[in-house]
Amino acid sequence: MLRQFLAATFARDHRRRRPDRVHSNSFPSSLSRASKTIFIALSLALAAAGCSSVPLKEGGTLTSYSNLGAPKGKLSKSRVYVDGLSLAPMKTVAIEPTRFAFSAASRIKSPDDRAMVSNALDRALCISLSDRYQMVQPGAPADLTVRSVVTDIVPTSKTMAGVSTVVTVGTGFVLPVGVPRLPVGLGGLAVEAEAVDKSGAQRAAMVWARGANSLQNNPRVSQVGDAYGLAAKFSGEFSRMLIAGKEPKGLDLSLPSGQRVKSWFGGKPKYVACDAFGREPGLIGAVAAKYGAPPQWTEKKPKASAY
Repeated sequence: MLRQFLAATFARDHRRRRPDRVHSNSFPSSLSRASKTIFIALSLALAAAGCSSVPLKEGGTLTSYSNLGAPKGKLSKSRVYVDGLSLAPMKTVAIEPTRFAFSAASRIKSPDDRAMVSNALDRALCISLSDRYQMVQPGAPADLTVRSVVTDIVPTSKTMAGVSTVVTVGTGFVLPVGVPRLPVGLGGLAVEAEAVDKSGAQRAAMVWARGANSLQNNPRVSQVGDAYGLAAKFSGEFSRMLIAGKEPKGLDLSLPSGQRVKSWFGGKPKYVACDAFGREPGLIGAVAAKYGAPPQWTEKKPKASAY
């Protein structure tokens, strides 16, 4: 199904970019300068307005909430706690499979969809933490154990995601600025997670929430299309905190490590433990996301399924 979808898409793209057609970097001659200005202004307005709001939500699953700081952040909202001194000597980490709180699970009826989001979150955690820690199988002796729970999820409107994909991709063929994703039907995700040591003492924790927005999140025709992508965003922020041993501030502008790039392309992870969460979809997944294909088309259940 995916191959047929991509083949048809690329064929259409090729036809529309033939020399005798209008190039994507020029406006059709029928558009006046005023029309161009209106179009760009509309695009910017849609982008500014298009953001799903997801409140921070405590799920009652953390060992303690008393150490968490005040809420911070704009795109991603979070409350965090990190004990950098205690984390410094830690060398090994195990990841328990992410669970869904009952209230979040009830919003996504498909067990496979919930499992896919959980697995994407755990895989991103495992790959990112591999930059600093040795990753071991769940249940194996480890200096730290990471536990994550999805506390809330805002389903993506499949209908509006489809419409947005058609509008965005279609205008991108003939206009210099593609229309941003329509600011309706956007999804979101809320997660809480902690890292505990061998004695069960909390050494780091985060309560996190983020909604999809019109500029940064491709519309995907799936009820968990946005949650799937946002799961990796959470994992990146939580991993960054554990690796640095301090609260992350600002954008992460550092280049990804070689092992992370290799894993992103679907290659063998640094540690065998990460294979429990399967391999990244890589370039096929990126192309599918650009054209709105559901993540289910490129995501495969790992052989050693944690769910």
